[in-house]
Amino acid sequence: MTALIFSIVCMSVGATELNIDYEKFKLDNGLTVVVHEDRKAPVVAVAVWYKVGSKDEPQGKTGFAHLFEHLMFNGSENYDDEWFGPLQEAGATGMNGTTSFDRTNYFQTVPTPALDRVLWMESDRMGHLLGAITQEKLDEQRGVVQNEKRQGEDQPYGGVFERVFTNLFPTGHPYSHLPIGSMADLDAASLEDVEEWFKKYYGAANAILVLSGDINAEEAKPLVEKYFADIAPGPALTKWNEWVPKRKENSRETMQDKVPQTRIYRIWVSPQDTDPTSTDLFVAASVLGDGKNSRMYKELVYNQQIATSASVFNYELQMASVFGVIVDVKDGVEPAFVEAEMDKIIAKFLKKGPTKDEVELVATKTRASIIRGLEEVGGFGGKADTLARGEMLAGDPAYFQTELKQLDNAKTKSVLSAARTWLGDGWHQITVVPLPKYAASEEGVDRSTGLPNINSETVLSFPKTEQATLSNGLKVVVANRSTIPVVELSVQFDAGYAADATGKLGLANFTSRMLDEGAGKYDALELSAELEKLGTNLYTGSNLDTTSVSMSMLKENLGASLDILGDVLIRPSFKQEEIERQRDLILTGIAQQKVQPVSIALTVLPPLIYGEGHAYGLPFTGTGTEEAVKTVTREDLVTFKEQWMRPDNATIFVVGDTDMTTIKPLLEKSLGKWKAKGNKQIKTITEVSLPEKGQTIIIDRPGSQQSLILAAHLAPPTGVENNIAIDAMNETLGGAFTARVNMNLREDKGWAYGAYTFLQDARGQRPFMVYAPVQTDKTGASLNELLKELNAYTSDKPPTEIELNRARLDRVRSLPGQYETSGAVLRSLLSSNRFGREYDYPTSLVEKYNALTLEDLENAAAQLLYPDKLTWVIIGDAEKIKQEVEAAVGKVTVKSMDDL
Repeated sequence: MTALIFSIVCMSVGATELNIDYEKFKLDNGLTVVVHEDRKAPVVAVAVWYKVGSKDEPQGKTGFAHLFEHLMFNGSENYDDEWFGPLQEAGATGMNGTTSFDRTNYFQTVPTPALDRVLWMESDRMGHLLGAITQEKLDEQRGVVQNEKRQGEDQPYGGVFERVFTNLFPTGHPYSHLPIGSMADLDAASLEDVEEWFKKYYGAANAILVLSGDINAEEAKPLVEKYFADIAPGPALTKWNEWVPKRKENSRETMQDKVPQTRIYRIWVSPQDTDPTSTDLFVAASVLGDGKNSRMYKELVYNQQIATSASVFNYELQMASVFGVIVDVKDGVEPAFVEAEMDKIIAKFLKKGPTKDEVELVATKTRASIIRGLEEVGGFGGKADTLARGEMLAGDPAYFQTELKQLDNAKTKSVLSAARTWLGDGWHQITVVPLPKYAASEEGVDRSTGLPNINSETVLSFPKTEQATLSNGLKVVVANRSTIPVVELSVQFDAGYAADATGKLGLANFTSRMLDEGAGKYDALELSAELEKLGTNLYTGSNLDTTSVSMSMLKENLGASLDILGDVLIRPSFKQEEIERQRDLILTGIAQQKVQPVSIALTVLPPLIYGEGHAYGLPFTGTGTEEAVKTVTREDLVTFKEQWMRPDNATIFVVGDTDMTTIKPLLEKSLGKWKAKGNKQIKTITEVSLPEKGQTIIIDRPGSQQSLILAAHLAPPTGVENNIAIDAMNETLGGAFTARVNMNLREDKGWAYGAYTFLQDARGQRPFMVYAPVQTDKTGASLNELLKELNAYTSDKPPTEIELNRARLDRVRSLPGQYETSGAVLRSLLSSNRFGREYDYPTSLVEKYNALTLEDLENAAAQLLYPDKLTWVIIGDAEKIKQEVEAAVGKVTVKSMDDL
């Protein structure tokens, strides 16, 4: 088997070296293969990219590339079943597929022993698909995709970008329609279209295979040849390379939609991704609208306070890119005035360009982001994704290095020149080469034996922890992970949304948001700028039980970052002008939640199932209520901080490229003098009995294309002894793609893009929830199917050995992939602390899952499932659904969106 092979070692970038060694070779059938070795975890990321996207769709066939992506998950000739089942059994993580204008990709990360299986499956659907595609499957996935389209367009601003691309690109341009396509074209898709599309675009010569992780090229070559060498290369293709429309006239349109506030989109066409000018425009976009210190945000949101959000982007594509400004107009402000101020900022930028410091800041932020992304071998932004993207765009897996070099070489003059060339008028406010001779080998792998077995198991690699106490009593837990020079830290307080029960709803959220709005010697913008200079990310947030302040720090800037953490935790400013600015932003967020179905349900449900006055009986969004947020004072914020966010109510968790000997002195310096003030608060979380009978509420949303069904009743706490059994039971019922609920409503009926059951984690009783966004005319029928599945589980259709084994294998074999990153380890430590578990809790899971029996699942179901006691909240068009909802679940109460 002849193959072209070469190896590239990536160059150093800035202060931190990024080395991605890889080998690239090509099979005789044209399949391009890239292999990167990373032995930190016994997993391999497998990514298959096809050089076909929505830009290749002929007139009248819009949406077909995406529809075909869905069909690729519905079985192949030699494994005619759901794609996710065997991979779930194998313990795969990060399984997905996506379609863009330029490409379609499929990816998953699997334990090393499962590599043969996933290569068999990927090669089987690449070379042996058509015999498994039926009219029934096509109709089913057509319905799923159409529900996905409805779900997207039903969101606030959901229809904007269809108008943007339609108006920005001329008729006939491959980018003049979105990948989701039109309903009519989806309806017209036929089996003949499927066959033609597969034969034309899914040949081996039009594909890229990337293997990244616990493998090298020497190991990969025989495997790839074994499974892929007999696949036909596919026909010669004529492909688009570049088409950047030259627009000279500006255009405008006004669009009415169900949105909470006015939003301005200003969009230009810009050069294709591989044009170096695109990097200069990326810098311009970042300077203008990426972060608090960007020009748009600083002037419109912070200084003038006439907008609540301002961002700028350069969306880079293969043929042409799109540069855009998005500004959310503050209520009560004339949009024309905001637009005029926006124009002033752009005009000033086009006159003088960015400063040297601004350009250097973009390079630092971008480098830090890429470093973090490359910790994972798979997933979005991981190594496999990065290598595949570079090969697809430029025939160079290491193309990201070229982009980083361009970024490092960007200067104020080049950025200004690019902006002047492309950001003038023309906005909307929306070669033949011989084909190498390829041939498939005459022999291929024997597929009659079916899926390859997984004959060995991997062992979870979970770091050991060190524990210590600072001089002020503050507890510290450290786990060493030296994969990349980054340290992740989180200070966890026993507070959370439940702490709001002792004060004003939304106070935990409001207080944590204020911590990075000025501290120590820094005001809000200075603090943000200092963090950006260090390449440090600061996060604050809460869940029901805890509040956390977290940092992601480059190792080289660890000390300086922790000094800022000390300012944030000990010396927050709580300036009144920042309080008012945050108040406006929180109130805007609450207003936005009132038009988003899931947020509406998560606001309405908790008081109904916990009861008024309960610590958990508050909006699970955590933002509180308008009434409460409007009354929050500086004294309230300071008091909450002193009563809850204090050293005697906290534990510091550190994971990454450090150890206790290194980190403790730095923590002592920044936090050792932190003393608690006043009395510490303690939460009371009472136990609540289930109601005798459930209830149903429809939130009327006239014109809605879908009904969002969300139901809940209380369940045992996350920390109960049989939580493993409850988790496995829920996975078989509705907690996975292959579970009963989703297979019914999505795969069998095609009424929903996805339907699931899940449990919201909580230290006290937690909610068991049922989630199903369904098409409006199937609301009642969907309720009947949901109730049927819930009732059957504890009666005539109990869990099966197959379901238990699938759940068990999924949980056990996915463990190595789940804890690959430092962030994942950190989240595990925080969870263990929250629920009173040992810090090495994940290492006990294999034994616990392997010990599960069907009786355990049945007992968990009897303990958990009470369908007649569910409280249903259904958000949809009441006039269209009320009668069928009543027929399914009984008496219904209808509430208006205005009552929320």
